Amino acid sequence: MPSLANQVVRGYLKATRANRVFIDADAARRRVLDRSVRPRNYGPPRRLRADVTITVERRGGWPVYTLTPRGRTPRGNVVYAHGGGWVHEIAPQHWALCAAVTAEAGAAVTVPIYPLIPFGTAGQVVAGFVELALANRETYGNVCVAGDSAGGQIALSAAVALRDEHDVRLPGTVLIAPALDLSLTNPEIEVVQPRDPWLGVAGSRVFIEHWRGDLELADPRVSPLAADPRGLGPLTVFCGTDDILWPDTLLLVEAARDAGVVVDYHEAPGLPHVYPLTPTPEGRAARRVVIESLRSALAS
Repeated sequence: MPSLANQVVRGYLKATRANRVFIDADAARRRVLDRSVRPRNYGPPRRLRADVTITVERRGGWPVYTLTPRGRTPRGNVVYAHGGGWVHEIAPQHWALCAAVTAEAGAAVTVPIYPLIPFGTAGQVVAGFVELALANRETYGNVCVAGDSAGGQIALSAAVALRDEHDVRLPGTVLIAPALDLSLTNPEIEVVQPRDPWLGVAGSRVFIEHWRGDLELADPRVSPLAADPRGLGPLTVFCGTDDILWPDTLLLVEAARDAGVVVDYHEAPGLPHVYPLTPTPEGRAARRVVIESLRSALAS
């Protein structure tokens, strides 16, 4: 049964109408305009963790942050893709997770501030993540990718491109409530929608039209569920059942396992979108699994 803290989170989402831009196409269009005219701050919180060092550089025009464990040599690297519907900047919850991975898994975590819609597109951004992963392999050795929601799409699309274009099999990919099929045509989405306090179809399609650019929806750089999962490295996947992305997550898990991919799947009954990022007992437990999964993958 979902915790009391989860019920508080759900109440907050409903009270603040967090899903408005995702269920209302006009609200989504206004959000794209607003965020393009008035971009939000993306820098890390001033007080993150004392045991983590933060640096920043420009790569390909992007600000790219690197978090490293203070006073220790990092063991491998994680390239993290933040979520936000391809329109919202990185949030404090993302920074906190990346800092926890750095300190507790002992890894360097790379956090690219990738261009958002209407300026960024899937083809451009996925290629940028692939380039970062390849460069970081030279620096750190083992590299994993991870991401949540829209960032989960970027992370899995990058893992597919690394396999197909560079013959690179990542030791681990962590996906938190990933967007997988951007056609949003899975009939089970309509069944889940009344339970989802966060996401919706109509507004998401506005964002997706910008994001796909000149690519087809079935292109794996847009919809990684369209790719053959055969030959991918191990996946660690999280999704709540009150998330419209859950039906496609089930399809990914089934297809990957049928293709011989090792999948560690964590399903949370009654929990909403990106529950591992929430301030709940379920979220804390999931974050511990994320950290341990990445630690183990980078040690392999």
